[in-house]
Amino acid sequence: MGEDIVFEIILHGGNARAHSYEALRLSEAGDFQGAEALMKAADEEISLAHKIQTEIIQREVQGEKYDINVLFVHAQDHLMTAVAESTLIENMIKQNKRIKALESMLEGCR
Repeated sequence: MGEDIVFEIILHGGNARAHSYEALRLSEAGDFQGAEALMKAADEEISLAHKIQTEIIQREVQGEKYDINVLFVHAQDHLMTAVAESTLIENMIKQNKRIKALESMLEGCR
């Protein structure tokens, strides 16, 4: 397995994390449409990385052998972290929506 494949997984995982954290910042500012668009972009990056993973798995099932190195393990770790953080941030954005709605209701009571 070439380093270029490994770096693609790292790249897409990193892009997903960056989009997710920017989405969280937008949601904190009340821009939920922007946050949703960024989370969609994060999901697309994760899908691209998963596609690479699937290709590697399929090749191995077909008999192609790979030497697993630290860089590949790092790429897998990077992607799994991106997936976990993206899922957590999706939930945080939902909470931010609820918080903004509650703040609006409270302002209406004053």
